[in-house]
Amino acid sequence: MQTVIMIKSGLSAAMNVVAFILLCTAVTYSADGTSVPWPPKESYSNQSVDHFSFGPDNSKFKLRFLYEDLRQNGVGPIFFYCGNEGPIEAFWNNTGFMFDLATSMHALVIFAEHRYYGKSMPFPDSLSQPYIQYLSMEQALADYAYLIVELKQRFNAVRSPVIVFGGSYGGMLAAYMRLRYPHLVAGALAASAPMYWVSGLRRFHRFFEAVTRDYYWTNPECVVKFKDAYSAMDRLVNEGKDGLQLLSKQLRLCRPMANQSDYLWMLKWSRNAFVMMAMMDYPSKASFMGDLPAYPVNVSCDRALSMTDSIDGLREAIGVFYNSSETDTCFDYKLQYIECADITGCGLGDSSLAWDFQSCMEMNLHDASGSTKCDMFPSLPLTPEQVTNYCQQRWGVTPAFDRLATTFGPEAWKSTSNIIFSNGDLDPWAEGGIMTDISDSVVALKIHGGAHHLDLRSPDPTDPPSVREVRETERRLIQYWIRKASN
Repeated sequence: MQTVIMIKSGLSAAMNVVAFILLCTAVTYSADGTSVPWPPKESYSNQSVDHFSFGPDNSKFKLRFLYEDLRQNGVGPIFFYCGNEGPIEAFWNNTGFMFDLATSMHALVIFAEHRYYGKSMPFPDSLSQPYIQYLSMEQALADYAYLIVELKQRFNAVRSPVIVFGGSYGGMLAAYMRLRYPHLVAGALAASAPMYWVSGLRRFHRFFEAVTRDYYWTNPECVVKFKDAYSAMDRLVNEGKDGLQLLSKQLRLCRPMANQSDYLWMLKWSRNAFVMMAMMDYPSKASFMGDLPAYPVNVSCDRALSMTDSIDGLREAIGVFYNSSETDTCFDYKLQYIECADITGCGLGDSSLAWDFQSCMEMNLHDASGSTKCDMFPSLPLTPEQVTNYCQQRWGVTPAFDRLATTFGPEAWKSTSNIIFSNGDLDPWAEGGIMTDISDSVVALKIHGGAHHLDLRSPDPTDPPSVREVRETERRLIQYWIRKASN
């Protein structure tokens, strides 16, 4: 991709769910600032546990969806959010641009929850074998397709064009919905969708290089500081148990590290903080996957450089993510980060179990190379062999690393239409996505100064000019798709 080098100023970011408030009001403000209906209307759809089996024992389960009808006299398009790896409320409350569009285009807004997340559990013990085996991308896509058919009948919207939206994994689902079910979906906005990386079509190691680049653009001295910190930590650990004790104390860990395994866990925990801050390097404070200030990369960099000692600097930097309230006196690193089949982390709670299983099934979220000269992190490789061994032991499954590339190969995008792939240059996932136009109607939009699916968040006075321009382009294209599908 063509990169724009920039130094960010103070004007220029797998899950913990947003805490929701003001439950007694009809309207509240989402975490990203726009006015959205709250609490959302909630309903359920009966879906087959296995859409691809015709056996007599194929049971049904209730798939949850949230909705708001902004149509005029029952006329208007359907805006359908493809839920991803978490309870659907978090996405409802952090995708304000959809409501902005829906208000002006008089749309029926639907946020569909992904099976095995939130309240959409097929079994009482869904997150264990053998019940979890029906968690797959293709099953989720089929859920959404059958739900769209049902919604058109339920809301008397048979002739309403459907535009699907999604961010990150949800963006992948949105694009796949248009590809797989073009008779149901008129167009798709796929924001920050890492199509190539997750399907194994490009090497993943550039992800951590991109995180490093965000910090370099803020201040190159930050990258030097963090590299020095990791080197200093290695030296301490090489001193044995005394070194581990000293390092644990300096990092203010609640439980001191006792061995090399603990040390490697701590390193991944620290790396995860930088990953999350780079993903959510938004121009205004956010409470999506953690409570963060505006431009957390800048804030964490400044805190690191305010410390003389490099390890102290790293501790203060990662505290921006792990201790944003500044009320914790120590870090419980084994509770704040859980290792899994996704090298970038699976989050915490039940959603992390579901995402771990999905990462074991058909995702390519590993990096066999470890660190490179262009990233600031220690070498912490996760090879396909390691992932396979882990998945076989944890879930009793063997990953199908080539499944997505075979099912939705790179050539498939040439045969479809009406898809927007948007990516921001601050987002470490961007280079794993589609960054150039594939055709006149499968287009790539680049957001300079944009982090992970910034364009889906509500318009905000602090937004960089580029995201405002991208949103206007998205608006025009979606209006065109609706007009074309309505004729």
